[in-house]
Amino acid sequence: MGNSARAGQPRGATLGDVARLAGVSMATASKAVNGRAEVAATTRQRVMAAVEEIGFTPSSSAQSLIAGRTSTVGLLTCDLEGRFVLPILTGAEDAFDSGQVSVLLCDARGDSIRATYHLNTLLSRRVDGIIVVGSSTDPRPTLGRDLPVPVVYAYAPSDHPADHSLTPDNVAGGRLAVEHVISFGRRRIAHITGNPDYAAARDRAKGFQEGLAAAGLDAVAEPMFGTWSEGWGRDATAILLERYPDIDGFVCGSDQIARGALETLRDFDRSVPEDVSVIGYDNWEVLTTNSRPELTSIDCRLQELGRRSAQRIFEAIDGEPLSGGTEYLAPRVVMRGSTVISR
Repeated sequence: MGNSARAGQPRGATLGDVARLAGVSMATASKAVNGRAEVAATTRQRVMAAVEEIGFTPSSSAQSLIAGRTSTVGLLTCDLEGRFVLPILTGAEDAFDSGQVSVLLCDARGDSIRATYHLNTLLSRRVDGIIVVGSSTDPRPTLGRDLPVPVVYAYAPSDHPADHSLTPDNVAGGRLAVEHVISFGRRRIAHITGNPDYAAARDRAKGFQEGLAAAGLDAVAEPMFGTWSEGWGRDATAILLERYPDIDGFVCGSDQIARGALETLRDFDRSVPEDVSVIGYDNWEVLTTNSRPELTSIDCRLQELGRRSAQRIFEAIDGEPLSGGTEYLAPRVVMRGSTVISR
């Protein structure tokens, strides 16, 4: 990512290139190049061999890692209590800690005036970069293109195409969910999801429909949009079972909805996963591991999203300009008892 060379134009070697060739992290490569004592001798030799092989010369930005840089990064969020925000922050802080970078955390609490105040405070503290973490995957307003430090948008992508954003691939997640259910022989599959005003609900429904079409199947009914709640999961499942009693699979847009579906299926004396497969979304472990049976779910890998956001900041500080556009992180299935029959 972040390749600044245009077609036909050479690009100078960067610290990121050194790290990839040596098979180490950006933080370790930086320590080795700068002669820090905490790097093992064999690792330092490998890094310096990579430096020589590709002809790396530290840029002025990279040199400021030692002299002029504050070694602080700002994390600006609008919803510190949100369960999606916290794993992203944890992943980013882990990455920054490995590079001995201090993190200044600011919570705007959804207030644009407070967000502007925090942004100005971070800039006055001369942070080396900023990660902006949103509370949903809907695009958010850019902080502007004239900021003096690199900015990465995590979870909620920027609405400016020149900004660099990272967000979960919810369309791919919807496809992955229905493909997983189909793999267990299910053919009469319904989709229950949340508020259609949210991009996450629309994208997951789109992926669900694409996955069915690729398998040559039709949905039992149009995706049912509602709220992100167990109550909606219970009610929507009851409606669908009364209309289509031969349903054998439910792809749910959140773990709360899937928990509600499990409750209603018990009320209808339908066995999960023997009669019906159920998959949730978000892999919220307090719900998935306490369900009966435990709930298979799509994991958006939010800690990895935070780590990658930090990595992009490291690369930008090293002088590798951030590429514009949105980087989508592929999800994964976490299999549990709601789809997998115990042997």
